[in-house]
Amino acid sequence: MLFDLRSRGRRRTVQVVYLTLAIVFGLGLVLFGVGTGSGGGLLNAFTGNGSSSGQNSAVSSQEKAAIKQSQTDPSNPTSWGNLINARNSTAQLNSQQTTTGVPSFNAKGKQELADITTDWQRYVALIKSPDPDITIIAAHADEYQSNYAGAAQAWGLEAASSPTEAKGYLCYALNAYAAKQTRTGDLAKTKALALTPKAERKEITGEIEEAQTTPSTAQQC
Repeated sequence: MLFDLRSRGRRRTVQVVYLTLAIVFGLGLVLFGVGTGSGGGLLNAFTGNGSSSGQNSAVSSQEKAAIKQSQTDPSNPTSWGNLINARNSTAQLNSQQTTTGVPSFNAKGKQELADITTDWQRYVALIKSPDPDITIIAAHADEYQSNYAGAAQAWGLEAASSPTEAKGYLCYALNAYAAKQTRTGDLAKTKALALTPKAERKEITGEIEEAQTTPSTAQQC
């Protein structure tokens, strides 16, 4: 048997085996983070894989590049659109999901939302037909800051770009009512209901009525 240590040769063999295992385990710990539960080994530190810090660094680089692009070519709406996308990625990494479905942002995430709102104003001033995806990012950023008037404006643009879709008009109505823009809310509500199947209209009406008394309902768009 291997662990019968009465023989000097076998004792030597056991020593070699344990030394080999120790080296293998040590290399796994240092290079790959084996057994640490963090996935933060040396190789991951170089590649940025398997760690949130690596993801944050990648997004930070993306955002820095987008900021530089917007400074170099400030009259190009694509520059601001790219920056909005980059800031949104950073904001999402600095948020947590809640039971309501509305994300909760830390201080860094909140700053990114504010910056998105600022960049959106630059972007929308330079383009006649805003990209729907960027428009929705801007709308959500305003919603999460309780800037329902700004969100309503963005949703109005999104609805106009997809006139046969009820979703844009519904969110337009929710945010308009949350911002106390009753006339705008009424018009958007009428359009949303007209585009919604009859079986779903009661539920939609309930959401809209809730937004009139509880503005934060609009954040669930």
